[in-house]
Amino acid sequence: MSPEQQPTRAQQRENEEPEEAIRPMPLAALLVALGMVLWAVVYILYTEPLDLSEWGDQRTRAELSGPAAAGAGAAAAVDGKALFAAQCAACHQASGQGLPGVFPPLDGSEWVQGEPRVLANILLHGVTGELTVKGQTYQGAMPSFQQLGDAELAALASYVRSSWSNQAGPVEPGLFAQERQASTRTTPFEGGAALQALK
Repeated sequence: MSPEQQPTRAQQRENEEPEEAIRPMPLAALLVALGMVLWAVVYILYTEPLDLSEWGDQRTRAELSGPAAAGAGAAAAVDGKALFAAQCAACHQASGQGLPGVFPPLDGSEWVQGEPRVLANILLHGVTGELTVKGQTYQGAMPSFQQLGDAELAALASYVRSSWSNQAGPVEPGLFAQERQASTRTTPFEGGAALQALK
């Protein structure tokens, strides 16, 4: 070997290239995995199937749509306060006072305490643009909450109409169902002027 081909000291200190060793999967781990697969297959084969996936709890169509179901649905209370806390309090605040100059108050608002149909449409379609509340003009946007069910919207509207200093009566879910069907609106109301047309 010529002096040029002799390895340097740094090269002599290097370890050999590592080689990949063959280590089989432990037999215990293989048996556990196989046992889990067999259990899953047996479970799937012997579990009673659901008739329709949308029935989840295996109630029949008659139970879901009959008069008893309607009565049970009406009796089941939806928590308007919890809905308000989740959907509205970030802007209108838990006190219902809103943020001055930014988000209008709901406490004492003529839109909240006035015609329930107007409030229903505000919740269903939202409002954008100029809106006067308690003598102060606000310029902003409120989103639509049409993704909520009629009972949820009714509970939410009833909560804000009877909270803080508000003394207005509750709103029925049927009003929201009626307003959904009656309107073809796909955009928010353009401020208070557009809402006045509902009165």
